[in-house]
Amino acid sequence: MAKTIVMDHPLIQHKIGIIRRKDTSSKEFREMISEVAMLMCYEATRDLPLEPVEIETPISRMTARQLAGKKMAVVPILRAGLGMVEGMLAMIPAAKVGHIGLYRDPATLEPVEYYCKLPSDIASREVFVTDPMLATGGSATAAITMLKQKGAKKLHFMCIIAAPEGVKRMQEEHPDVDLFIGALDDRLNDHGYIVPGLGDAGDRIFGTK
Repeated sequence: MAKTIVMDHPLIQHKIGIIRRKDTSSKEFREMISEVAMLMCYEATRDLPLEPVEIETPISRMTARQLAGKKMAVVPILRAGLGMVEGMLAMIPAAKVGHIGLYRDPATLEPVEYYCKLPSDIASREVFVTDPMLATGGSATAAITMLKQKGAKKLHFMCIIAAPEGVKRMQEEHPDVDLFIGALDDRLNDHGYIVPGLGDAGDRIFGTK
């Protein structure tokens, strides 16, 4: 059964409070997004499988533990998801990085793929999909569906701010995917923005607001 975990670590909550402020600069916003992702990665990887390995310390031989299998892949949903990659790689520098690009069709309002590049061994990796915001859940559920179609089996989704509507949709459409959430907000407004939220994460990361 997949987990839905809302982070309660004081450092995560403190930094989320900073990125919510409308007067936080793009530079500080990017830095805080990366730091929150790094802290969330520490929590989200708690249950990764380990395997024994024989090593030699300067004193003696011993059995240590290392991550089992093909390790990890980080797959940001473009473009805002890119802001979380650096923090993830600071914790797991050996992880491979894929990219998924989606846009919303103005007529149907459904997500449409425009870019997808994944590690060739995606099926054997623990895959962490990143997007700072989980609002309606449209892009997130579409990205997870795409990854499953391309062979990914061990999937986790990480977001910094989530709305209950998006969480519900993810749980209904992908009940096998773990959700790691920095903060669970109140609702979506009439324009599909998370309330109280932090505005458009992509615009604030890249300074295009």
